[in-house]
Amino acid sequence: MTPSPRPLRDTRDTEEREDPANSAFMRRMIRMDPKVLQRMQDDAILQIVQDTGAEIARIQALQLRCIAEFNRRNRDSQSVLTEIASVLSSTEHHASAVISAAEALTTRLPRTLQLMDDGELDLFRAMKVTDATSWLSDEHAAIVDVVLVGRLPGKNATQVRKATTHAAMKVDPNGAAHRGARRRAERRVVLSHSASGVSRLSVDNAPAEKATAAYLRIDQAARALKTPDEERTLDQLRTDVALDLLLNEDGGCEERAEVFLYMDLATYLGLNNDPVEMAGHGHIPAVLARRIAAGPDTALRRIITDPLTGQMIELGGTRYRPTPEMDEFVRVRDRECRQPGCTRPAQNCKIENTRSRNEAGAETTSMRPVTFCPRHRRLKRRADWHYEVSPDDSLTITTPTGRTQRSSAPPFHEPRPDASPGSSRHR
Repeated sequence: MTPSPRPLRDTRDTEEREDPANSAFMRRMIRMDPKVLQRMQDDAILQIVQDTGAEIARIQALQLRCIAEFNRRNRDSQSVLTEIASVLSSTEHHASAVISAAEALTTRLPRTLQLMDDGELDLFRAMKVTDATSWLSDEHAAIVDVVLVGRLPGKNATQVRKATTHAAMKVDPNGAAHRGARRRAERRVVLSHSASGVSRLSVDNAPAEKATAAYLRIDQAARALKTPDEERTLDQLRTDVALDLLLNEDGGCEERAEVFLYMDLATYLGLNNDPVEMAGHGHIPAVLARRIAAGPDTALRRIITDPLTGQMIELGGTRYRPTPEMDEFVRVRDRECRQPGCTRPAQNCKIENTRSRNEAGAETTSMRPVTFCPRHRRLKRRADWHYEVSPDDSLTITTPTGRTQRSSAPPFHEPRPDASPGSSRHR
């Protein structure tokens, strides 16, 4: 039996019951005396944790309303996406998910948004609701929104997802039957990088029967390798077998792959263990970088930098496989797409000539090459986005709302202002 709808309440009721100055007072107290928490009882500390969580949820609800309003005022979705990612200091992938959640909560799921206003549901859990109802019609989503009102407060993210999925399947069983076919059509391989030189490679929305068969093949091969002398765990063996099968069908030697590593000579020689940057991934441990650099097909290139700024000024001529000099210079210098927040490796980007300014700040007719991934290359060509390069190769971006962002190619080493005048170039 479907419960009767809980009427939308005026959020002023909640504001009248709670004193918003409490959290501000506690922040001031803790800032003045960091040990004030040490003198509090456990139940009082947990109450503060709960109260601040509720306040965060209410602030997130306000933020979502602003995002939804900004999205509706602008027709170009890519422009909105890039601006929201900029102000949130997030990736565009995350910003896209937040924009979708904002639209759903302010239109299709008003009672779920009200739970955020009441401090009973934060953004992370609310996005479980928007994800699990994204396939429903507006009418069915409205029913689920009513059904869930009394079921979500106090539940964790997994419980929220399960409750929402159950309600959605109950309200539209036929749609649920077709959803699996649609999800299979959305199958994809996803690569996401983490710290310390490791990454996550996943196959999303794979047919269950094929995914199960693939796992069994990997598991069987891993268990066959698990001899008494084998030190690797089963999880490690499964991972190694899966990667070997992907790189070489019979699970033999690895196929050749190209990555760009940036490390100074001292790190390469083992004189220090400074982190090393891998383009498109981030920093990895020096030990791992040296192991990669010791591969049989490794090509070393000398990069000459300005000791005062750490910026590249010359690329050595000796290389494993010749490529056009200027093209390679720009890619090695930029490392990744120059749009702030984008980590697409430069070798997967296009080089785009960009308007420049001289040292006096005046715009010139000359153009300077900069790397952009396909998505941000299209954005750069829009009339309401402005890109300009300074003499030091820093890039200034002006968005349609007048906000400015600055992007500089990362230096190859920390600036060395005490470098002697005679040593203007270092390896």
